[in-house]
Amino acid sequence: MGLGDLTRENVLRAMEEHDDLGEEAFFLRYGFEPARGLSLIHEERRYELGAIAGAAHRYAFGRPLPSEVLTGECASVTRALAQLGFEVRRSRTTALTSSAPRLLISPSYGSAESRQHWKDTLDRTVPFTDERYGRHLTESQRRQLLTLHPEGRSRFWGARPRHDDKMAAVTTGDVVLFTGDNHVRAIGEVGVIFRNQEFADALWPPKQGGESWRTVYSLRQFQTTELPYTVLNSLLGYKSNFKYPGQMVFSEEKAAAGINGLLITTRTALEEAGALPVPGAVRMMQVERQHTHTVIVEQPARRLLFDRVEAELVSAYRDSLTEVRVERFATEAGICDLYVDGPEGRELIEAKSRVDRPHVRAALAQLLDYARHAPAPIDRLAALFPAPLASKTLGLLHHYGIDSVHRTAEGVFERLPAPESRRRFIRDLIGVGSH
Repeated sequence: MGLGDLTRENVLRAMEEHDDLGEEAFFLRYGFEPARGLSLIHEERRYELGAIAGAAHRYAFGRPLPSEVLTGECASVTRALAQLGFEVRRSRTTALTSSAPRLLISPSYGSAESRQHWKDTLDRTVPFTDERYGRHLTESQRRQLLTLHPEGRSRFWGARPRHDDKMAAVTTGDVVLFTGDNHVRAIGEVGVIFRNQEFADALWPPKQGGESWRTVYSLRQFQTTELPYTVLNSLLGYKSNFKYPGQMVFSEEKAAAGINGLLITTRTALEEAGALPVPGAVRMMQVERQHTHTVIVEQPARRLLFDRVEAELVSAYRDSLTEVRVERFATEAGICDLYVDGPEGRELIEAKSRVDRPHVRAALAQLLDYARHAPAPIDRLAALFPAPLASKTLGLLHHYGIDSVHRTAEGVFERLPAPESRRRFIRDLIGVGSH
């Protein structure tokens, strides 16, 4: 009796109750607060996502889901309602701080058994619809898997029963760091997560007398890397020689420190921000007016889970800053690299791992797109690079009023500012901060 078992009629009845009572009385009845950031759209009306889901649960199963149960389950709620054909939109720009997804540390490359599991379900995708695996899935599990993985294949990982308590809160969009040999060996994004020992045994047959796995989760994204523990330890506040002893699940500030520090961008976060369509959602779009005075840069949302070079560059630059507040924010344009607020004003920064013209143009497009959605008016735009730009590409940025910042030595960066007249030009052109 979970969110995946709601019907469209349940949701429509909750909306009808909302309309009859009025928003304030509806929130009071179900214990929700307004303006949580995501709205459910129906017949051009907006409804607070969590409150409607909580009330719909009452119509389905006789009791509402309280707000504290739904807290942190934004991705699950979004997906459940999208599968019923509803559109979900972000109501406002959202900072990626304490609302970041959870961060899992999963030792996965130590023992011979773990390495075999890696080979079986991480090195390759598993055809979960095949009889060998599919006969062990419930109808709900199969439906959820096909929503996120319509091709019928996915990578999988999991956990043993002794980790049930740790894994209970894990949900779609959480980030997994697969560890082994003193390194983060891969980064993944949790897809569908469920408990099913029979399915787990089909994926990872236990040795005679051995322990089965029970929690299983698919991977929406998976990317190998070689990241030393020292980097992760610095972000999470551990001593440089700390070894990750077993399954760990972080939330809130520590999770945000690891995810944002490594510049990890999940598909789920992009979907919740409106930068990517939610799987299974049918979205009706109005025809745009033919004439507009606003410049809109159409920049495809970033789909890369993790870029080690960019993450290291951003981390080094962030460490060089003093007396400023540094955040990231998510919007329908995507997720920015750095949003800096300090004595010299607010600045939006996009990092690139290379200095060739395609990367410079990509930085330009992303900055112009993100700037329109910034939480407050931006004073400066800057692109961050590992080395100086050629004069022509530097001129391209400066023409659009964008500063270039590049690394000159370890921990040392040089800024080549655009002329102030061009900064004013681009601020006026894109209407920064007008929202």
